[in-house]
Amino acid sequence: MSASAAWSLTSKATLWPFLGRDDWTHVETYGLPVTFACDYSAESVRMTDDKGVEFTSRQILHTERADIKQGDRVLIGEVTTANPITAGAFEVRSVLRFADTFQGLADDFKIAT
Repeated sequence: MSASAAWSLTSKATLWPFLGRDDWTHVETYGLPVTFACDYSAESVRMTDDKGVEFTSRQILHTERADIKQGDRVLIGEVTTANPITAGAFEVRSVLRFADTFQGLADDFKIAT
């Protein structure tokens, strides 16, 4: 973690990685919850997801975690519940990447739900 990220990413959020969807039952499967450092805001902004579909964001998270992708579920706070739906986690709709301008150690990511 870069020095600027250690200074600014002081909150925690939980990630459930999307693993797939059953072809017959259409049940979505997620990995175990993982906690990561972030900063966040509640913003209602019209955006376009990675598939070109327009949506209105609920939350914006800023992090250095590079493996978050569209379809994953995130929730602000440290949560240990295995099921993201019952935990109330939001679906990741857009992931934007920004360069680490100050130290060049790890890129920054803007995650929109």
